[in-house]
This record gives sequence, structure tokens and C-alpha cells, in this order.
Amino acid sequence: MSPKPADPAVRTELVEAAARVLADEGPRALTTRRLAAEVGTSTMAVYTYFGGMDEVRRAVRREGFARLAAHLDATPRSADPVADLVAAGAAYLTNGLANPHLYRAMFLERPPDDDAAVGIDTFQRLVDAVRRCIEAGRFHQVNPWGLAVQLWTMRHGMVSLALAGLLPAEQISRHIADMTMRLFVGYGDDPAAAQRSVDRALRDYQH
Repeated sequence: MSPKPADPAVRTELVEAAARVLADEGPRALTTRRLAAEVGTSTMAVYTYFGGMDEVRRAVRREGFARLAAHLDATPRSADPVADLVAAGAAYLTNGLANPHLYRAMFLERPPDDDAAVGIDTFQRLVDAVRRCIEAGRFHQVNPWGLAVQLWTMRHGMVSLALAGLLPAEQISRHIADMTMRLFVGYGDDPAAAQRSVDRALRDYQH
């Protein structure tokens, strides 16, 4: 008799359960026995899908960044690079609020030393999006990496406040739009053009 094939749904359940335990109780609480109990399976199942608890922790971060990448990939590219930059920010916020435990594992826990590069490609997308705005003449000719860091920390801060219950999620759109506008004008964009891009992106993303 051939062995029962691995079920991707069980693996996903284990990853999400591990993310919940890490976020709510910290790394010390995440054990093989605890994870199996959370999902209602055997400890052997944990080893079937992962080599051990270190691999479980890596899988949590990788799943988080995979979901973020999927949200970014689902955002269409248009002829307006500034609007696209805003839409990517909306996708980032949506992903963080939809996957709170994974988000905490991605950005609020120290990554394993051999796993620190995971997710770099999602930040590179932000750098590339900023570069498009510079090349289009909308932003000043500066290093896009620095502007990308500013935009990411703004978005990260808003998600973190919402997940901590310090800022109602429904207020994020209003605050993030205003902060984004101020940054874009500071980066050199025309205020009227920046407002049109922000409004267009948020309208299209919500629909």
C-alpha cells in the first residue's frame, strides 16, 4: 500500500496555527505537541510536513510573504506610476489586516539568521515602483531605496497600530491617503497630480 499523500490543506492549517501561537504567546509556546493539538492532528503530522519546529517557523514567514506577494501581483499595472504605487500600498495594508498573525511573524519577530533574506523581493517591488515614479518625472531624481523605506515604514506603522487595536482599521484609509499625499509632494510631485493619482488608485482598488 502506498503512503497517504500529503494534504496541502493540513500544511496550511499547521502554518496558520503556528502563526497564531507565535503572535499570541511567543516562540516558547510553540512546540510540536502544542501545534498538533491546535490543528487536531498527531505530532507525527508535523514532521510529515516539516522537518522540525525550526522549519515550521521558517514556513510561517515564507507563507506570510507569499500571501503579500500574491496581493501585490493582483494589483494591475497602469500608465500612472504614482497611482500604481498607491495601489500597491493599499494591497500591503489589505494583506496585513487580513493575515494579522502571519504579519506579526513577518515583521515583529526576529527572523532566523539563515532566513533573513526571505521577503526581500517584496521590498524590491516597492523600490522598483518608486523608481518608475522618478523615471516618469513625478518624483525628484534621488535614490529610490530611501523613498521606499519611508513609504514602507509608514504603511507598516499603520498596520501595526491597527493590529494592536490602537487605531481603528476603518480610519486607516483616511490617514494613509493624507500621509501619502504629503510624502509624494515632498518627493517632488505636483500636488494636483498627486491628488488625482491617489484618488484614482483608491477608487479603482476598492472596486
